[in-house]
Amino acid sequence: MIRNYFKIAFRNLLKHKGYSFINIFGLATGMAVAMLIGLWVWDELSFNKSHKNYDRIAQVWQFVNFDGTISSYNSVPIPMAEELRAHYPDFQATSVSTYTRDVILAAGDKKLTKSGNYVQPDFIDIMSFKMLAGSRDGLNDIHSILLSESLAKAFFGSENPLNKIIRMGNKTDVKVTGIYEDMPYNSAFREVLFLAPWELFVANDNYAKKASDQWDENSFQLFVQLKEGPSVESASTKIKDIRMKRANPPKYKPAFFLHPMNQWHLYTDFKDGKNAGGIVYFVWLFGIIGVFVLLLACINFMNLSTARSEKRAKEVGIRKAVGSVRGQLVFQFLSESLVITLIAFVVALIFTQLALPLFNEIADKRVAILWSNPLFWLFGLGFSILTGLIAGSYPALYLSSFQPIKVLKGTFKVSRFASVPRKALVVFQFTVSITLMIGIITVFRQIQHAKNRPAGYEQSRLIEINMNTPELHGHYEAMRNDLLNTGAVAGFSESEGSITSQYGGTTNVSWKGKSPDSQPLLNSNRITHDYGKTVGWQVIQGRDFSKDFSTDSSAMIINEAALQLMGFKNPIGEMVQNNKVYKVIGVVKNMIRQSPFEPVSPSFFTINYGSVNVINLKLTPQLGTSEALDKVAGVFKKYNPNAPFEYQFVDEVYGRKFSDEERIGKLAAFFAILAIFISCLGLFGLASFVAEQRTKEIGIRKVLGATIAGLWQMLSKDFVLLVLISCFIAAPIAYYFLNNWLQHYDYRTEMSWWIFAAAGLSSIIIALMTVSYQAIKAALMNPVKSLKTD
Repeated sequence: MIRNYFKIAFRNLLKHKGYSFINIFGLATGMAVAMLIGLWVWDELSFNKSHKNYDRIAQVWQFVNFDGTISSYNSVPIPMAEELRAHYPDFQATSVSTYTRDVILAAGDKKLTKSGNYVQPDFIDIMSFKMLAGSRDGLNDIHSILLSESLAKAFFGSENPLNKIIRMGNKTDVKVTGIYEDMPYNSAFREVLFLAPWELFVANDNYAKKASDQWDENSFQLFVQLKEGPSVESASTKIKDIRMKRANPPKYKPAFFLHPMNQWHLYTDFKDGKNAGGIVYFVWLFGIIGVFVLLLACINFMNLSTARSEKRAKEVGIRKAVGSVRGQLVFQFLSESLVITLIAFVVALIFTQLALPLFNEIADKRVAILWSNPLFWLFGLGFSILTGLIAGSYPALYLSSFQPIKVLKGTFKVSRFASVPRKALVVFQFTVSITLMIGIITVFRQIQHAKNRPAGYEQSRLIEINMNTPELHGHYEAMRNDLLNTGAVAGFSESEGSITSQYGGTTNVSWKGKSPDSQPLLNSNRITHDYGKTVGWQVIQGRDFSKDFSTDSSAMIINEAALQLMGFKNPIGEMVQNNKVYKVIGVVKNMIRQSPFEPVSPSFFTINYGSVNVINLKLTPQLGTSEALDKVAGVFKKYNPNAPFEYQFVDEVYGRKFSDEERIGKLAAFFAILAIFISCLGLFGLASFVAEQRTKEIGIRKVLGATIAGLWQMLSKDFVLLVLISCFIAAPIAYYFLNNWLQHYDYRTEMSWWIFAAAGLSSIIIALMTVSYQAIKAALMNPVKSLKTD
């Protein structure tokens, strides 16, 4: 009997090839989308799980209170590591670490700029780096280095890299004492290609040397591993007031806490001293989208199966007349559904494999189908069976309910309300699709809104060069003159940190009228005289720094946000103290250096040639970019012959600030397009069925003089009405969710009426294009043939 059911199922598929193609293709597309989203969600949820002690690893963060605003930072004082080791038994291991940084590494004639960390010895055990050669104990030797497998191959190929000498930053020779396996792409340390001893960093970095015993210098990371037993929450409570219990507690009241590794990726946002989520919202969002897209594909199957019910009414009647009970008929129709979904599953695997390269590029992932994993196949087949049951449940129950007497007598008529469920399902499909369309427009509009925000400086043809080697320091005037003389450079300056990021901040700032209880954070920026001219900032009051004024060594320029904070009515000439007294000589427009979606922080700028580490160059427009860079490279070769010339265009670095939002927007667009495609595929099938069902009516109307335009209007208006209803349902749903999403941004766009109108109009046009083919095809049919078919 079961064999007979499947045989009939295959015969029906072959008999109605068009409808079978739409069903299989639609389901396969929906299942492929669900697979892609499932792989993405799994990758997000498994982030950092490659680390052996995943559940017991944490990073020390701190909440600080700046004038009633609680902010969070993942930078802490260096002495805290030793404090935890000596007095807090809950911690099994601790390690101070720099942030991942680029360093010029050289072995023989080969020079590469690669990223890595300077860490204390416990780091490699905490993060469970897998050693492939050598020993992890190498970090105890100040003149050693551990390389990733890929970096070792890049330097030494198939040679044994152990005990080879590498020169770091053109000033220190270290010996390769170990090779570790590259971290997976979904690890927070995937870009860590080398590990060097913390003591080596301290020996070569004056600030780190000074900060080693300072409790109020917060510039480095601290990673910990808890012992078995203590919870993250209890350990956080114990370390909270470490700084406040020591001498001279700062007014910003630091409160330390542990941010566990299982939250590093998904729960990165903090607000008012509490975790406010993060990318986990998008994991939920895309998971829901995956369910809905698959549901849209199931709806197509339901609609087409029930729409063709009259074609199978006689078959149901005969089967019931010869003794089939309803349960058998339900099983038969479900088996047909299962055949379709299993075929669709195979097609979906092909679609998914073909789509993965593009998907990985859009999502910045390295996900793959787990072909050799039994759990994947178990889940995939179970998923297909469940999909088949969901997709076939309604048609099975509907078709098996026909009365055999009415069917065989020829008196069976489909109820005039039989199309209501189909119409409701079409409305549901387009409601989902239109909601996604509105979402896409809003996401990209928010991104464009932030991109259009004035940056406060000129990014065009502005490049940055990190001063990673000592050879680039101490030649300011000579290098500046040589570069200007090439005719390729219009401006030259140096600064502490990139113009696209905020390097450091301080609360040690006072001015006339400041409340003694006020403890705001101001961003400090050390620059050279020509900085403003090079980056093209906009001075709105006073003047820029100038070498014509020897007093500018004690001068300060503030931004608009600092002016508002300080409350100066006439800022020029006001005195501000920060370690020493400075005179305000100018005010510049706010420059966006942090997130373009957030307000600009109060900042001040002072002259300091000793703390700079970035060179800023403005290329002249008279030369092509390639020619200009060649001339600049020649000058740098003169001053820094042992290092590669490496630079960044500021506009490209700034553009990366939008990468997360753009990636989410592209993913949403990718899934929305497929959702709309699936909805239209179902609409196409229904339009085809309606046209076939009304063949005789169309023939009679043509004989009586109906025009092609009139017939097209008659066949299309019902579908357009359904899409219009979907628009009115989707609008408030989309507004509610997207307006809430926009509230996460301080600098945000508004939900304009035209977004809803554009999405609605687009959906109507798409629906009309989908339906029109079948409508016009039916209208053009020869009425003689149409009437003969009945």
